[in-house]
Amino acid sequence: MALSEESGAAAATALARNVASIGLGIIRFDAAGAAQVPAEDPDQLYGDRESPASASRAVEIWSARLAADPRDFESAWKLARARYWMGTHGLPPTQRKAALEMGVAEGRTAAALEPQRPEGHFWMAANMGALAESFGLRQGIKYRGAIREALERVLALDPPYLHGSADRALGRWYLKVPSLFGGSDRRSEEHLRKALAYNPQSVITHVFLAETLVALGRRDEARREAQAALDAPLDPDWGPEDRHFKRQAEALLKQLAR
Repeated sequence: MALSEESGAAAATALARNVASIGLGIIRFDAAGAAQVPAEDPDQLYGDRESPASASRAVEIWSARLAADPRDFESAWKLARARYWMGTHGLPPTQRKAALEMGVAEGRTAAALEPQRPEGHFWMAANMGALAESFGLRQGIKYRGAIREALERVLALDPPYLHGSADRALGRWYLKVPSLFGGSDRRSEEHLRKALAYNPQSVITHVFLAETLVALGRRDEARREAQAALDAPLDPDWGPEDRHFKRQAEALLKQLAR
């Protein structure tokens, strides 16, 4: 028996719904049948970023949103932030450089979309910094000036952004860059102490300051900073990162005890 037009339309709709539900997530379709971005919440997924599947899914969703709307500032900077996590923690070592390079591009996109907002400048610099610190002298030379310029831009726009993260990152920059190219252990300490003024319990900043104090030959002070990192509570927004740096602080204390 032939289907009526009404029942045929209902069957087609049901089939479309079934097809749309296949895969990792539910895909929304508009009235014309065009595929839309996944319905899952990428912010919630990113909150569970220690799970590689959750972090990867958040990246997929933000990538889809940015592809659908190249002027989507929120997706661009959040994607750059996620690439930084993936390139420093979430991927096998052989895949990390590519993730960080994509993060640089996405951070640059966000900075171009909203040049008066700090997010794009900061996460572009963060990805550049990870490349410079982890992938050899060539990467360090390539990004040295651009990192400092982007972080100084953040300081000009919004010094307290992410509890002084631009000062913290500049403190790292001045420690890691050779003095011949502008590095300075003294200026590193200055920026890190400014960052601590915004968040005195920042695990990451205490660890970075401890390492700078080691470079300055002030080992007793370095021990106190490393212990402060261990004693500080986990930040609810940065738990995965804080746990990583607490392990680093523990290793540094053992090294300083020798």
